[in-house]
Amino acid sequence: MVQEKKLAKEILLASVLEDNEEQQTVSQTQAVDQNLEEKVLGEGERGGEEEEEEENDEKELGDEQQQERECAISEEDYDTDLEPEDKEEAYDPTGRTCYMEACKMLQVVPASYFLRHMQDSELSMMHYGLGPQGTKALAVPLVTNTSILRLNLQDNWMEGMGGAAVAEMLKENCYITELDLSDNRLGEFGAKAIASMLKENNTLLHLNLSGNCLNDCSTEHLGPALTTNTRLQHLDLSHNTLGDQAGKNLREPLSENMGLRSLSLAWNCIRERGAVMLANGLGANIFLRTLDLSYNGFGKDGAIALGQALKENNILEELNVSNNRIPPEGAMHLAMGLRVNKTIKSLN
Repeated sequence: MVQEKKLAKEILLASVLEDNEEQQTVSQTQAVDQNLEEKVLGEGERGGEEEEEEENDEKELGDEQQQERECAISEEDYDTDLEPEDKEEAYDPTGRTCYMEACKMLQVVPASYFLRHMQDSELSMMHYGLGPQGTKALAVPLVTNTSILRLNLQDNWMEGMGGAAVAEMLKENCYITELDLSDNRLGEFGAKAIASMLKENNTLLHLNLSGNCLNDCSTEHLGPALTTNTRLQHLDLSHNTLGDQAGKNLREPLSENMGLRSLSLAWNCIRERGAVMLANGLGANIFLRTLDLSYNGFGKDGAIALGQALKENNILEELNVSNNRIPPEGAMHLAMGLRVNKTIKSLN
């Protein structure tokens, strides 16, 4: 009985021991597995952390690049005072640069004489053959020129377009006081431009428009301009084709003008009817001192009207009526007018 109990105890003890060993083995196995699992999990966590760190680094890098791009854009969009500005071309007060550019644009050869003398007080460029385009180029630097006071452009074949360019220039230039545009074939177009200029210019004192193919229509533009302008003192309209209608167009301006001191209408076609109307305007003028009416064709009626004007005018000092086909009867009326007039000093 005791042995059986002892045997049972041994058997039970062995069984217990085996169970313990299995349990320990299982426990050890579980511990190993748990360690491996913890190790794997640890490595996974570390790997996840490293991936997160890499992602964070990439995100930070992307944010920095984005900020750099935004800064670059903002710098492009906004100027600062520290940025260097484009250098402007130096201003040329002489006008040589703009003259050369104008010649290049208009495809004309620059006038070397003009380049050498554009700072003189008097510029004479007679017979240079500038033509319309050359005159346009010349007018460009003259707009701002402050040196030239007397300008002579006689016989340059500038025609109406060139005359218009000079006229536009004189609307801005306030220094030129004497201008000679004689023998340039300005025609009615040029006369219209000159008339427009005279309504605005207040500095021109001497104007020579002799030999420019001006006709009666030209005086339709010049007449009102002479009524408006009170600064022009000397006007030469000789050697044109002014006729009887011109006498009518100039009658009122001649009577109302308060600036002219000398007027030349020599070598035109003002006949008896036109001469009568012109003489009527002369009688009312109280400023004109010198008048040249030679080589027209006043005839008897024109001479009679002129004699009557001399009785009324007490300002005129010099009068030229030579070569006007005045007959003896007309000369007598002219002499009667001179007898009354006390201011005439020179008669031709």
